[in-house]
Amino acid sequence: MSLPDSDRDLVVDALEREPTTAEAALFENLWSEHCAYRSSRPLLSGFDSAGEQVIVGPGDDAAIVAIDEDTYVAFGIESHNHPSYVDPYDGAATGVGGIVRDILSMGAYPIALTDSIYFGDFDREHSRYLLEGVVEGIGDYGNSIGVPTVRGSTQFHEKYEGNPLVNVSCVGLLDEDRLVTADAKEPGNKLVLVGNATGRDGLGGASFASEDLSEDAETEDRPAVQVGDPYTEKLLIEANEELVTEGLVEAARDLGAAGLGGATSEMAAKGELGCDIDLNSVHLRETGMNATEILLAESQERMAYEVRPENVEAVESVADRFDLGFSVIGEMTDTGRYVCHFDGETVVDVPATFVADGAPMNDLPSIEPTQPERDLPDADLETAFETVVSSPNTASKRWVYRQYDHEVGTRTALLPGDDAAIMAIREAETGLAISAGANPGWTETAPYDGARAVAIENATNIAAKGATPLAAVDCLNGGNPEKPDVYGDFSAMVDGLADGCSTLDIPVVGGNVSLYNDSVEGPIPPTPTLSMIGVKDGYDAPPLSLSGEAALLLVGGHVDQVGGSEYLAQLGGTDEFPTLPEDPGDVISTLANVANESTTLAIHDVSDGGLAVTVAEMVTEDAGADVSVPDRLALFAEAPGRAVVETTDPEAVKAAFDVIAPVVDLGRSTSDGRLSIAVDDDGDLEYDATRIAAFRSTLESALD
Repeated sequence: MSLPDSDRDLVVDALEREPTTAEAALFENLWSEHCAYRSSRPLLSGFDSAGEQVIVGPGDDAAIVAIDEDTYVAFGIESHNHPSYVDPYDGAATGVGGIVRDILSMGAYPIALTDSIYFGDFDREHSRYLLEGVVEGIGDYGNSIGVPTVRGSTQFHEKYEGNPLVNVSCVGLLDEDRLVTADAKEPGNKLVLVGNATGRDGLGGASFASEDLSEDAETEDRPAVQVGDPYTEKLLIEANEELVTEGLVEAARDLGAAGLGGATSEMAAKGELGCDIDLNSVHLRETGMNATEILLAESQERMAYEVRPENVEAVESVADRFDLGFSVIGEMTDTGRYVCHFDGETVVDVPATFVADGAPMNDLPSIEPTQPERDLPDADLETAFETVVSSPNTASKRWVYRQYDHEVGTRTALLPGDDAAIMAIREAETGLAISAGANPGWTETAPYDGARAVAIENATNIAAKGATPLAAVDCLNGGNPEKPDVYGDFSAMVDGLADGCSTLDIPVVGGNVSLYNDSVEGPIPPTPTLSMIGVKDGYDAPPLSLSGEAALLLVGGHVDQVGGSEYLAQLGGTDEFPTLPEDPGDVISTLANVANESTTLAIHDVSDGGLAVTVAEMVTEDAGADVSVPDRLALFAEAPGRAVVETTDPEAVKAAFDVIAPVVDLGRSTSDGRLSIAVDDDGDLEYDATRIAAFRSTLESALD
């Protein structure tokens, strides 16, 4: 680790002396791109984060959103991209552990996880190695701690080969009385550390995440990857629940990026206080650790709490009951300074707000992206359909989610494999819908419009299950921002996502930025993972699968632009991204209303793979579909904000959308388990459910 010269000059000017070794390392990590958002913070002001439902917005470990007056949801997202390339199992597992502790630090109990994961071409051995390790890490950790993974997305694209992405979000439950923040409250209160002992794993993880992956990263950077212990995390979950219930915690922070130094300096800065820490008091699992290692190690399953002096003994008693390590490591002060002692010497003495919030922002040049011209492939219709439906991006992800325990906790009312998951929030008699993901093909083709489309797509997933979008968190992934074309794409992506959510009136209440996702293979596509929640009365939702013998309608109508589609990705060619509605909010709210009608038998949004994949996914052995489309572009276009509705009252659906959006007759569902598609002037397609299932088994066939 080394502090850049320009940053060192700022530190020297502020301290009026050279920084100590520990101080230099602390500044390097807390002022890294990963912690300080030096290249992205100026762009984030475009997000609307306010709303009556928003209790705590961006800036804490997680956001807090109200479902009703008595029930709150904690909601957060984070990335663990670089670690998952170096060590896919531990990198992904500790990503899960980290986001769960972010939820704990707000006083909430975790109830659901999502995973949005991105890899290189599926036919490459290394991509499959990373996929298998990441899925195993997520599954083992989530299953062990008893938090169900209920929703996510899996994407393959050649530009992730040298730098996969692992974005994980978590939802937790709490009420007003349980709410905890990271703002330190009062001088004289004690700082205590609860959880695993501190070792050298993950040392410098924040700075490691803020640089391009090198060719030898898998071996050279392995010490920067944390090692997870889900069984200790489970104990920490239950201990945290008891501490919060008993009112023993004044403030809390998860020990994530930059370890103890990051968590405690941020707590002091947020509370406009200082703190005094004795690093010799930290419970360790390795001998001979120096001050810098203790301060910055990112050992997992640890929490920092601010505790009143009279409650310290009670907190220690809870830690002992759950067999967790416990240390009183210092106290809050009124000096405004962050001070650490080690072996009788003062090794850190800096202004708390300066080290936590004083990183200078970058002013980087950018090149505005442009859209490609139309150059369409000429494959025959049957080949095009079978290729798109069997693509790893559109094929069933059952191989992934069947490795997750998605029903633990007995709240999962709608299982993975549908447009959105639904969790039963019985405390409020409310269904909590959850969607998550992004499409790199969209944002590579058109960073601005593609990101807007990601917002519309996630909102459509929520609405298709009869829920109203409530709030979202984002994970903004990009390449090396020092490259003007990469930064231009990233900036356009951020603006597009912000505008898309704002147009939908969905506050973005928190998030994460991950840059320098660049390697010898080149930069990743701009990837705006969005995790969104919505609410509905009750827990029932219309299924994705067809019932048979009813009308099929396409809400949103046909489009003929296929830019960013799986059709072009698989068969070659380019095109502009589809034109998006300027005001899709009415479409979303009306779709949610239609989904809740008793006459709606099934509903499924149109997204990856277009209408071809949508209807293929709806067909079962007991129910098929007989549909017609005007041309093949209508079959493969991926414009979001559209859905196929199976209904016994098609006129009511048309009347509901009236001037809001076009609704076209697509055909009818059948009871023969066959899919028939008539494409005007291009031929007919017909398949039975068994053959469609075979097309869609790409991942399972290759990986089982």
